[in-house]
Amino acid sequence: MNSKVYKSSAVFLILMMLSIPCFSMQDISGLDSENFPAIIPAPQHLVWGEKFFSIPKKNTICYDIESEKSVSWIKKLLAAKKYDIALQEGDNCGNWNLQINKNLHGDLGDEGYKLQVNAAGVHIISATKTGMFYGIQTLRQIFPAEVEAGNLDSEIRLRFVEIVDKPKFSWRGSMLDIARSFLSKEYIKAHIDRMALYKLNRLHLHLSDDQGWRIEIKQYPKLTEIGGKSAVKNGRSGYLTQQEFKTLQEYAENRNIVIIPEIDMPGHIYAALTAYPELNCEDNKNIEPKRALPPDLYDGYKVGWSRFCLKDPATYKFVDDIIKELSEITTGKWIHIGGDEIEDPLYKEFIGKADAIVNTYGKMTIGWEESAKADLDEDFIVQRWNGQTKIGENQKIIDSFCKFFYLDHGNVRDQENTYKWCSAEGLSLEKVYSYRTDDTRVIGIEAPVWSELVISDDRADDRLWPRSIAVAEIGWTHDSKRNFENFTKRLARHGRRLNELGINYFKSPEVKWEVGTQKGIFSEELIKDH
Repeated sequence: MNSKVYKSSAVFLILMMLSIPCFSMQDISGLDSENFPAIIPAPQHLVWGEKFFSIPKKNTICYDIESEKSVSWIKKLLAAKKYDIALQEGDNCGNWNLQINKNLHGDLGDEGYKLQVNAAGVHIISATKTGMFYGIQTLRQIFPAEVEAGNLDSEIRLRFVEIVDKPKFSWRGSMLDIARSFLSKEYIKAHIDRMALYKLNRLHLHLSDDQGWRIEIKQYPKLTEIGGKSAVKNGRSGYLTQQEFKTLQEYAENRNIVIIPEIDMPGHIYAALTAYPELNCEDNKNIEPKRALPPDLYDGYKVGWSRFCLKDPATYKFVDDIIKELSEITTGKWIHIGGDEIEDPLYKEFIGKADAIVNTYGKMTIGWEESAKADLDEDFIVQRWNGQTKIGENQKIIDSFCKFFYLDHGNVRDQENTYKWCSAEGLSLEKVYSYRTDDTRVIGIEAPVWSELVISDDRADDRLWPRSIAVAEIGWTHDSKRNFENFTKRLARHGRRLNELGINYFKSPEVKWEVGTQKGIFSEELIKDH
């Protein structure tokens, strides 16, 4: 088959390969959008129909062997109305049909899916388990918002629809700084649930800084015995045990999210230098200005004053030991080594050595954009935050520009307990959504929340939501399909869903919010036995 013809007919071919009943669909998407479910991120191809599928009391979920584990998510949705559910392995044998067809990878990729609701029921097809999961997340948004509380009283009617969808970027990230002020494993799990609903797939955990050390390293127990007790002013101390970190990764993996741990170095390292003062240079020359000295802890806001003693071979043994142990408990491909806000004649040498150590233990390295000053291999991913560092032409880039994505900045100008050093007017929902790039090196985006002033769960919610939803649409939806006015209309109807999920989100003034309460059905552990 001619490849050009094949590509241009992707939607038709996917429908043919489904081998399911295909009912005519009238494209009425141009009518008042309030008549339709609000799907975020906006799909690549979407056609609404006029009719509805009323979910019957008795239902059969039909699945192939590859999609078997996805059945649990459909059961969670149907459990909200306490429907009778039968399970059957096969091909188009029920009113809920899940199929994974690897031959569709060329059209749908690793994360794409095809969703159809018609008179015969609901049909989802993908090339991978990840794509199937995202198809179910879209289906979840077609259900009434009350499904999030796990309790629906009225009949559920799903509007006919055909969707063919896949993401723009492979990296759609959120970053939590739990080093300055700690966030509990329970909060991180809740954040993972929320990320999954909006198809965010990378969770970057900033685990160390001057104010605290948050991951157990068994070879160096004082890191958490001492560094785990420290925090920024009025912040929360604490740390994750290795078992808790593993559990979080498993929880995230079940929701198609990869956790990336960051140990910030060679700067932002005072918590480690306090725990093991022998890592300092003679007379603490590596701490300048001396905002604190061991054994005192640091709870301030200043940056760029602590660093490893880069001329000491013991520093590199410590780094090797830390990365080795962290790599052993990290299931994802990446280790983040930080590398920001430091000037030192040995900086470039350190980045090269740290990268080599990460590679030795079977991981790939990520570093903040200053790391691009060093001679990097092509697998090293640079995280760009201010755009002031020249980055190699062949380098992969994650965009985290502070002027678009630093969500510790205010939702509006002069919001209390927020930063404004990068953007005096704050980062409005519209400002976040306005990000665009034509840089072919960019593999995705990530929105950090630095926690010097984010010292409670409610503040974290307020900074993250709803701007993280804008980040999700930027990362998933192609620019030609993005429109801020349309986004805010869809987002308005997610207000009730966010309330049902128990999120203390900021009521962005650009949005005419709808409203509801309680906790989400997807916050429970993945059901393994069905």
